[in-house]
Amino acid sequence: MDVDFAKTLNNARHLRRTMTDVERKLWAVLRNRGVCDAKFKRQAPVGPFIADFVCTEAMLIVELDGGQHADNIEADKRRTAWLECNGFKVVRFWNNEVLQNFEGVVAVIIENLEARGGGRK
Repeated sequence: MDVDFAKTLNNARHLRRTMTDVERKLWAVLRNRGVCDAKFKRQAPVGPFIADFVCTEAMLIVELDGGQHADNIEADKRRTAWLECNGFKVVRFWNNEVLQNFEGVVAVIIENLEARGGGRK
């Protein structure tokens, strides 16, 4: 897979500046080791992709999917397969899940962090 790292990095910077309301809501909890003392980065390059949120300590990626992802199911499957082949666990939530069941979303993230030994003990 041919990757233009400069382009990916510039795209990540743009996405950090233009986060959605749902991404900002989750980021408010994940930032500054706010969950399980795990270090998350937002809109971070991972190989040829940009992860919404990634904790490299636990090799955990959290993706938030809006309506555009309904049209990109196959591309998302290929992306997830690549990330998983490279050791990451990918957890996906629809935007409406974050808005309607925020505590449940955070609980799933905590479960995955604990299962993968992420964060500081």
